[in-house]
Amino acid sequence: RVDGTRHGVDSYMDRACVSGLLVIRDEQIVLERYGLGLEENSRWSTMSTIKSLTSTLVGAALKQGAIGSLDDAVSAYLPALRNSAYDAVSVRHLLTMSSGVRWNEDYTDRTSDVNRYSKSLGDKVPGGVLALMRTLQAEHPPGTQFNYNSGDTYVLGSLVSAATGKALADYMSQTVWSPLGMEFDAFYTLESEGGQEIGGSRAGIALRDFGRFGVFLLRNGAIDDVSVLPSDWIEQAGRRAFTLDPAENRYGADGYGYSWWIDPDDSMVALGFAGQSLYINRRRN
Repeated sequence: RVDGTRHGVDSYMDRACVSGLLVIRDEQIVLERYGLGLEENSRWSTMSTIKSLTSTLVGAALKQGAIGSLDDAVSAYLPALRNSAYDAVSVRHLLTMSSGVRWNEDYTDRTSDVNRYSKSLGDKVPGGVLALMRTLQAEHPPGTQFNYNSGDTYVLGSLVSAATGKALADYMSQTVWSPLGMEFDAFYTLESEGGQEIGGSRAGIALRDFGRFGVFLLRNGAIDDVSVLPSDWIEQAGRRAFTLDPAENRYGADGYGYSWWIDPDDSMVALGFAGQSLYINRRRN
């Protein structure tokens, strides 16, 4: 209801320029709509919603023993970051956006860290992002302050690849995508030809498969009664590692967990540029 007038779903999608809307409850689709030329088999750019999916692979690698502990140093897995600020940063710090390295995520500032990161990706520089991350200086003790950092999720994805010895796409396919019976192929975008995948943005996933990933988490990370994630992973991932002021972030979240924004109703939300979201309300299934 807006200004006394009641609007339906079609009106909402038109007014808000929504390309796809899917609602699943109790593992059944109750609403599925498409717009702006999106078709049900189209792989739409995920933008930063992929951060939350990449972080879930950390749980899988932890359960399989490829990652020993969330408190392991990042540089123990990534030699390219040894003797840098990341010697003091743990896997947990990357998950919770609290590495403490100085980072500016201002897209309007051409000299910001995130735009230097984006330029390296645009120029397809092999190893360019890790070289950039190596130059960053510590600003706060790790684990003490939340600071949204797309570079840190790139590092996290690189760490998963190094720990498992597999490309992110291959590891995602083997642990989640294929066993879950996803309907369509998905993809990560490469930093450079044959190089590392970008763990925090620019992937491509069809809408219903996004929904299936949400159902996978509602099942506590199990597929056919086989646990892919540690038994407490979803609970920890959806817990507020940091409490946020909803007025001070563009999403209205009041917390941040393992690369998931936390809503005031305790829902876990993956969010990306231009309004993309994967909203998981465990209480209401």
